[in-house]
Amino acid sequence: MGGTEEQNGTLFLKEEIRRLRKTLSELTPPLSVLLRRRGFRIYKKDPPDDLILPEERFIDEYFRVLKKYSFRLFLRDVIKHQERFTLRDVTRYATQGVTMDYLDHLLSIGLIEELPGDALYKLKHRPIKSFGQTLEWFLTETFKREFAAEAIRGVKFKRSIIGGDYDLIAKIDGSILYMEVKSSPPKQIYTNEIAAFINRVSDLLPEVAIFFMDTELRMKDKIVPMFEEELRTRTLDQLSHVLSLRAGLCTVQRIERELFHIEDKIFIINAKDSIVNNIDRVFRWHFRRT
Repeated sequence: MGGTEEQNGTLFLKEEIRRLRKTLSELTPPLSVLLRRRGFRIYKKDPPDDLILPEERFIDEYFRVLKKYSFRLFLRDVIKHQERFTLRDVTRYATQGVTMDYLDHLLSIGLIEELPGDALYKLKHRPIKSFGQTLEWFLTETFKREFAAEAIRGVKFKRSIIGGDYDLIAKIDGSILYMEVKSSPPKQIYTNEIAAFINRVSDLLPEVAIFFMDTELRMKDKIVPMFEEELRTRTLDQLSHVLSLRAGLCTVQRIERELFHIEDKIFIINAKDSIVNNIDRVFRWHFRRT
């Protein structure tokens, strides 16, 4: 009984936090206004291309299934074999039974269709270049649904100093959050991508910046050293523009497991255990220290 009461209490607190965040969001200026105050005017956002999304009536169910890491890996294989695939082609990261359930789910919401032959399938709306845009959509929905945040993706600004787009920008309790979203494994991440992320943080100056990788692999082996190396290439004046440096130091520190921070402002996280819990841990760490 005690365990049930404790769980109910935790759920109540989470719902109360969501309610308070929604109220605060409504009382503070919209995200576009916060960005304009910093000299950023939105040119484009929320691009519709290269998305794997069902009809609106299936969106809630689809969002819930996307929370499963194995399903997201499965979708990557579906994209890889989008013209023609079998159950075996997409059974790498889950059991055959689970993968069959995932195929049935995609069939039921109209994202794939059967081909003539022996259990052959294809992606219904093609071509899809990668899972990246759908992952950005999922994370944007996560901020909206789980954290009562205003959030936009694929953001381009007029006359921005730094080129490219910002994968995800959100308003959290009146603060600006910027997240770089990577669907590739660590071995496919390169130094220039780390540099571009830090450059965008330096330009936008969000209160919170997150470098997110949709992987359960260790971040300490490659990604953290790449950040450390990039930080060493920058002068203290450049870094102090972005971070509140203590004693002139700027290092990557572990929060727990595969969650890391730089001066309580820049965070490096992955999808291990739960994306929602990891983002929530970032918020608790940041807001208790600023």
